[in-house]
Amino acid sequence: MEVFENAPELALEWHRAGRGAVLATVVATWGSAPRRTGAQMVIAGDGEMQGSVSGGCVEGAVALEAAEALDKGEQKLLEYGISDGDAFAVGLACGGTIRILVEPVGDVLTEDLLSELVAARAAREPVAYEVSLNAGTRRLLRDGYPERFAMDRSGYEQDEDVFVAIHNPPLKLIVVGAVHIAQALVPMARIAGYDPVIIDPRGAFGSEARFPDETLIADWPDEAMKATGLHSRTAVVLLTHDPKLDDPALHIALRSDCFYIGALGSKRTHAARVSRLQEAGFSDAGIARIHGPVGLDIGASGPPEIAVSVLAEMTRVLRRGA
Repeated sequence: MEVFENAPELALEWHRAGRGAVLATVVATWGSAPRRTGAQMVIAGDGEMQGSVSGGCVEGAVALEAAEALDKGEQKLLEYGISDGDAFAVGLACGGTIRILVEPVGDVLTEDLLSELVAARAAREPVAYEVSLNAGTRRLLRDGYPERFAMDRSGYEQDEDVFVAIHNPPLKLIVVGAVHIAQALVPMARIAGYDPVIIDPRGAFGSEARFPDETLIADWPDEAMKATGLHSRTAVVLLTHDPKLDDPALHIALRSDCFYIGALGSKRTHAARVSRLQEAGFSDAGIARIHGPVGLDIGASGPPEIAVSVLAEMTRVLRRGA
């Protein structure tokens, strides 16, 4: 599980080790609060903290409240904002307000339910964690909340009694072409929460030495992509410049519901690519899904900067749409 978003796993581990554990979850934000709804941190009974609910602004204050909640075995709903003198003293961003749910593991969030959540996350199974704040009831749902799952959006329901935390599986990145840009892009994408897969039938490119500890598939892209699967949380990035490799991969990607398709190449190269796809029977609307030349135009120079531009464009499409 991604190192920056593993609070449930740590909470279960610390609880089972007898250290005590409290999960703190951002349930609402207003203004310039720096962490999105659903962000979590875990606090052990001995005071150790991992994760973040505000980018460092209120974590210390939350840890103190968590210790008290753990002692009493009760949930807490905390709110910090610029109008709150205590929150201002610990540096909450100007104009920002944040609401945080604090749940001791065991007395409030049961070990069985947390274990089920952790198992679902490990199995890459999308689940929603639903809490009724007034009734104190908690459950995991595999169905319901289709828009929240699609948008990866945790939050309150209309009455602000029910909070829903969406736990989607990690994003998937399929990179076709184990080139220098891929060597920079893959570790960046992993930090951003993607499970990368590198596809390249050319053994000299797709080697363990160039991509240590990564998933490498030495097969033709269309066959490899069929085998690995594409879904709505998949980004496909084509980096080979070679139509023999890129075009079959594009055919698979365009027939899928992956959220991002990017292809390396100049405007001239992309125009030729569009022409070939039109001849293959793809519609103009479908072809328009391709981001080519790939990446945001930030004046990137060299593989690392190009990788930054690609990841930035993937993020923009994921969060704001094409």
